[in-house]
Amino acid sequence: MSNETTTDGSQAQEVQTVNSESAGPREVRDAAFENLVETNSNTGAKDNKIDLLLDLNLVVSVELGKTNMMIKDILELGRGSIIEFDKLVSEPVDILINGRRMAEGEVVVVDKHFGIRITSMIDASERLKGLKK
Repeated sequence: MSNETTTDGSQAQEVQTVNSESAGPREVRDAAFENLVETNSNTGAKDNKIDLLLDLNLVVSVELGKTNMMIKDILELGRGSIIEFDKLVSEPVDILINGRRMAEGEVVVVDKHFGIRITSMIDASERLKGLKK
């Protein structure tokens, strides 16, 4: 089989006949594909999909610490009771988004309200592992 270049630069190829014992002669050609042209139309479609996600509400919570208590101790809790957690005051708190740990932060006071300053984000690969569960 030989290739020849046409005036428009595409490759013209001779057709080669292949003999097969069971089916007789068959025509075989090389596949001819058009050149791919990159367009920006796909980018707009992706942006629209992301825009749909931007309006979703997610539950953001902060975990100050954990503790285990017996039911009888929980039933005895009342106004002024103190529950001791497993973390020290100076330790970072966990920031959970939809119940999944995504970051760590420190408690701050903003005007008269509590806030959280994000000090570190969980590695992206770890965040993705949490989504697969």
